[in-house]
Amino acid sequence: MTVRERLEAIERQTLSKQATLAAESRGREREEEPDAMRTCFMRDRDRIIHSKSFRRLKHKTQVFLSPEGDHYRTRLTHTLEVSQISRTVARGLGLNEDLTEAIALGHDLGHTPFGHAGERALSEARGYPFHHNEQSLRVVRLLEREGKGLNLTREVMDGIVCHTGPKQADTPEGRVVHFADRIAYVNHDIDDAVRAGVLSEDDIPFDIKLGLGASHSRRIGRLVEALIEYGQKTGEIGMDAETAALAGELRDFMYEAVYKNPVAKGEEGKCEAIVRYLYRHFSREPGLLPGEYWTIADRDGMDVAVCDYIAGMTDRYAVNLFESLTVPKSWNKY
Repeated sequence: MTVRERLEAIERQTLSKQATLAAESRGREREEEPDAMRTCFMRDRDRIIHSKSFRRLKHKTQVFLSPEGDHYRTRLTHTLEVSQISRTVARGLGLNEDLTEAIALGHDLGHTPFGHAGERALSEARGYPFHHNEQSLRVVRLLEREGKGLNLTREVMDGIVCHTGPKQADTPEGRVVHFADRIAYVNHDIDDAVRAGVLSEDDIPFDIKLGLGASHSRRIGRLVEALIEYGQKTGEIGMDAETAALAGELRDFMYEAVYKNPVAKGEEGKCEAIVRYLYRHFSREPGLLPGEYWTIADRDGMDVAVCDYIAGMTDRYAVNLFESLTVPKSWNKY
C-alpha cells in the first residue's frame, strides 16, 4: 500500500458521509498517474502554492491601496486567512481538509490589480462584466505553466469558480470556502480600517457586537461556531437565521462605512483610470503584448488576451507600466 492509498483509506474511515473523498474524485481534464505520496487534492494544493499567480497575490490590493504600514492585508494574506477559516470549519464538520484548502488557496488567483476597483474598470473598459472567480478558473485551466494550466481536479476547479456568484459549489468543501471568504474579508477589513483610522470598534452597531462579539477574534470565532453548529445539526453548509442576519448586517455596515468611504477609497478612481488606459492601449497596439498572449489571442480573441494580461498584473507592475507608457523620459545625447 502506498502512502497515498493509506491516506485515502484514512479518509474513508474518519471523514463524514457528506465529505468528498479523494479516492472518489471526478478526476482531471487530462488524466495523470496518481502520486505515490499525495492524494489528488493534496497535489492540487501544492500546485497552487507553487504557481506564479499565487506568488503575485502578495502585491495585489485587498482593500487599502498602497497603505503606509506593514500590517495591512494583501490579497495573499486574505487568501491565507480564508484557508485557515475554511480548514477549521472543514475539520469541525469532518469534511476533506485538503480539498477545502486547495479551493481556498486558489479562489482569488484571477483577481485584478487594485482589488475590486480593477475588476470594475476592466468591466467598463471592455463593455461587459469581468468576474474574478471566472478569471481564477482561467488561470488554473489555461494560463499557468505557459498555457498548459495546472490540470486540477474538477472538484477544486468547481469550488474556485463557485466561491462567489449565484451558483453553489457541488461539494460541501466548496460551499465552506464560500462562507469562509466572507467571514475573512469582512472581519479583517474591519481590522485594517481601524488601523487606518477610517473607523473604530465603537462605530460597529451595538446589536452586532452583542450578537457576534466586540472584538475581531470573537466575531470570527462566533461565525465559525455558527457554521459548524449548523452543519452538525442539519448536514448542510450554512448558518442559523439569526447569525446569518447579523453577518449580513455587518457586511452592509462595512459597505457604507469602508467600501464606499471616500477616505479609504479616494485613490480608486486613479487606479481605475490606469486599468482602463492599459486596456485601450493594448487593444489598439496588440503587437506590444508579451508573446505568450498572442497564442491566447489566436485561440480566444484579442479582448480576452488583453484582459488576461492586465488581470495578471500586480499593483506596482500596473503602475510602473502605466508610467513607462505615459510619463516622458529624460534623455542625454551624450
